[in-house]
Amino acid sequence: MSNPKITTEYSNTQLTLPLEVKEENSVKKEKVLPKFKPYNNKQSFFIHNLEELIPEHHVARVVDDMVESIPDEQLFVHYSGGGRPPFHPKLMLKVILYAYSQKVYSCRDIAIFIQENLPAMWLAAMQKPDFRTINDFRGKRMKAMMDELFETMILKLIDDGHITMENYFLDGTKIEANANKYSFVWKKSTLRFEEKLKAKIKETLQHIHEVTEEEAIELEEMLAEEETTPEQLEQVADQLEEQVNTLTEEIEKTEEVSIRKKQRAKHSQLKKPLKLIRDDFLPRLRKYSEYKDILGERNSFSKTDPDATFMRMKDDHMKNGQLKPGYNVQMATENQFILYYTIHQRPTDTRCFIPHFEKLAASRLPIPKTVIADAGYGSEENYLYAVGEDKEPRLNFIIPYGTYIKEQTRKYKNEIKNAKNWTYLEHDDQFICPNGRSVVFKTYRTRKNASGWKQDYKIYECEDCSDCPLKPQCTKAKRNRQVHWNPVFEEMKAKAKKALECEENAEIYARRKIEVESVFGHIKGNRSFRRFSLRGLEKVHVEFGIVALAHNLLKVAGIRQLFSGDSPKNTKPGGRKQIMVSFHLNFYRGFLDSPFLNIV
Repeated sequence: MSNPKITTEYSNTQLTLPLEVKEENSVKKEKVLPKFKPYNNKQSFFIHNLEELIPEHHVARVVDDMVESIPDEQLFVHYSGGGRPPFHPKLMLKVILYAYSQKVYSCRDIAIFIQENLPAMWLAAMQKPDFRTINDFRGKRMKAMMDELFETMILKLIDDGHITMENYFLDGTKIEANANKYSFVWKKSTLRFEEKLKAKIKETLQHIHEVTEEEAIELEEMLAEEETTPEQLEQVADQLEEQVNTLTEEIEKTEEVSIRKKQRAKHSQLKKPLKLIRDDFLPRLRKYSEYKDILGERNSFSKTDPDATFMRMKDDHMKNGQLKPGYNVQMATENQFILYYTIHQRPTDTRCFIPHFEKLAASRLPIPKTVIADAGYGSEENYLYAVGEDKEPRLNFIIPYGTYIKEQTRKYKNEIKNAKNWTYLEHDDQFICPNGRSVVFKTYRTRKNASGWKQDYKIYECEDCSDCPLKPQCTKAKRNRQVHWNPVFEEMKAKAKKALECEENAEIYARRKIEVESVFGHIKGNRSFRRFSLRGLEKVHVEFGIVALAHNLLKVAGIRQLFSGDSPKNTKPGGRKQIMVSFHLNFYRGFLDSPFLNIV
């Protein structure tokens, strides 16, 4: 229990502080105002030299140096002269290449880019070409100069020691076309609809022949032929039109009702097929003929970009295997520089190998010593092309065939159905099956593969498989087991296998994934170039050429920055960026110090 008296006295007592303490607490501290650097964006500015604002190892300077190294005559030859002076071609090249290196692909965006981006202003010398001028230069002017321009740039990279064209890492990727993916034309559907139309034309001609049997329209020859040409149909339509006009005049002159009724019935019977021929048959025949000319050897095309073929893309967001219009880009790299490229309308890489090297041979670029590619290029025709006609290698190849990886497995080596695991007697030209029976040579046979290449096979057949206990494991055929052996392809596969088993070649082949695949990743991933802006095979060729040149210029800029010691400031000791910078420095220093390269 507390004492109530003490509590009352304590509550009535007032606590007092000394006067000095009171005055100190009552004095307020003065607030310090923040100070800033002078800022006034309304004042006028004077830039003495715009170039001084561009960093020393900026990619814009690399673009400027590379374009300036191109001889003027190489660009001026594409201008006729006269009229209003156009923008300088080097100005336009610099602006477009720099814009593509900065992920700016639209002509309208490039025109805005020139007015807002400082390096772009410097490259354009403060000139401002509009988007129509940029589009005209990119789509028309560069179409004629692209190949020569690309070759000049690659030869400059060879002279500077960035590439050697010794190892040629080849691969393909599909890039979507600037086309509507729902406006498609399929070859099989076109041929099917054309056959139905031809059958309908035959029925109509038969009907016309029955109606006009008394007139001078002779259709026996047309009905006897398998196909009716548009010219023949046009001729029938002209004759029908004459009959219809004659009947119209007769109807107007005839007064008797019964006769006019018969004339009108016949008039209707002739006018209906005439309208079908003129409004339906002839336009559709011309349309299908035009479709077949556009298709050629392809299976499909897009109506908005007839040069684009429907292909299966890897970026299938709906996971339904949807086909999209696109182009197959075949590209080769070395040290992650793009050496050469070609654009194809075929979805598969196998049939693009020979056309790619034929175009490379027609250019000014040197033929590489060794080509490295994946198993998609390992076909008989591609191997023979690399070997050459006179058995003198046109180029060395490190290309596995389709079953190379499978043949290395233990399961494949133990399967008795594989003829490669059997004993072969060369002097008797026969195999010995796992049951000890002879599989003797029977005949030769020639076939065409999917690409149209003729392959020669030797057919071997077992003498008797009727009571063989191993037959269910060896073959599903009801008769004797046959072996279809392609000697030429087997010889080429043995050559490819020998090349892959070499340690030096195996190290080179292991670099393939970090060579060409990395470049595809930079272009499609880092720089977001997954869809062409232009339409048509020639313009698409130009646009990817710009992308390839921009990629190479960025690589040169990166190398210059590495060797200058001007590495990124945010690299922590032992961090990923510092490790990558050190890796690239060591890689390029080792490459430049290699004995096969002499740099002054």
